[in-house]
Amino acid sequence: MVPPGQSAVLALQRAAHATVHALAAEVAALSLTGSEISVLANLADGRGRTMSELAAATGNRPTTLTSVLDRLERRGHIARGARPGDRRAVLIELTPSGRQAATTILQAVTRLERRALAALPAGTVSVLRTALHALSEVSA
Repeated sequence: MVPPGQSAVLALQRAAHATVHALAAEVAALSLTGSEISVLANLADGRGRTMSELAAATGNRPTTLTSVLDRLERRGHIARGARPGDRRAVLIELTPSGRQAATTILQAVTRLERRALAALPAGTVSVLRTALHALSEVSA
């Protein structure tokens, strides 16, 4: 139970930190950082993303994301190429090994979410998702 008056933002920060660590432990065999896990999970739907789209989806700055993408590309998990119709935009897509890693990550996310939220009524989980979406849309 959350104590009355506790900041939702601080609770979210603690929950995000704990979740990243738990997820990293679940997929430890992949030897990925939290940022790498986030990128692969966000590309798991098979749709390529531009750098700005991926930065927005993962909550990273493009400059930070560049080093994450460099590591994932060296490991053969992503490929960067020109976006059809706009050669200036770089499109980031999963490779076959990236798709495999992303599938493993999504399975771990599903297991972690089920464990963490199992005791909550479905309506509460729906409200939680709505609140998290609202908080993720806050601009600086």
